[in-house]
Amino acid sequence: MFVPCGESAPDLAGYTLLMPAVSVGNVGQLAVDLIISTLNMCKIGYFYTDCLVPMVGNNPYATAEENSAELSTNAEVYSLPSKKLVALQLRSIFIKYKSKPFCEKLLSWVKSSNCAKVIVLSSSHSYHRNDLQLRSTPFRYLLTPSLQKNVESKIKSLNWEEMEKSPCIPEISDSEFCVRVPGGGITKTLYDEGCSKEIPLAVLLKFVSEGDNIPDALGLVEHLNEWLQIIKPRCDDPTASALPWKIPSSWRLLFGSGLPPALF
Repeated sequence: MFVPCGESAPDLAGYTLLMPAVSVGNVGQLAVDLIISTLNMCKIGYFYTDCLVPMVGNNPYATAEENSAELSTNAEVYSLPSKKLVALQLRSIFIKYKSKPFCEKLLSWVKSSNCAKVIVLSSSHSYHRNDLQLRSTPFRYLLTPSLQKNVESKIKSLNWEEMEKSPCIPEISDSEFCVRVPGGGITKTLYDEGCSKEIPLAVLLKFVSEGDNIPDALGLVEHLNEWLQIIKPRCDDPTASALPWKIPSSWRLLFGSGLPPALF
């Protein structure tokens, strides 16, 4: 499944894998874009899979004309050895009935690579929130049991809120309660597979609506940064200014090209 760029597969033992779920507003993908661009992570390989719709494009993180013509595909892997970080970026949707096989193969690769933990960046429909969720922060987290024992104290110190359980079948009043992530794509599948296979996995998500979701992505990476300390604030006072996330060059065309002058 994983094809390295070099002759041999890189050693990812002890690394933290960051990845998105293709979810509402593409918030997770935008957040991973920000991380890869800000940290100037190097591409180390890609996933060769029949589970995703094929796509190819120019380098989304081009910084000069020289590297703008490099090709990108639907599932690429980037790393930053100095911080023991590896990022998987997904750029297309799943083929019908292929999302679960992809999750199973992905977590098998994670296990064989001896990654320390997996963090899934995701989102969920804001209109599915209950009254309690409407009155609190829009961010939520989930931890698999194998990760919970290692990071629970840190998470509690951040005063984060865990994703609440809700009726498995909302239309039935006495339905059993379970974790639901409406609009979250593969989030729930990854979480369930992580629990059953004892993979140390965390989910960070935000309740959002479709639209301009750049602010949601910025909020999600800043939320993640509280935990991992990926980057430091611009100055000693963390409340004085925003964190210096670098916007990828590809975002210039996030909403398409400008309006044709002929219209006016």
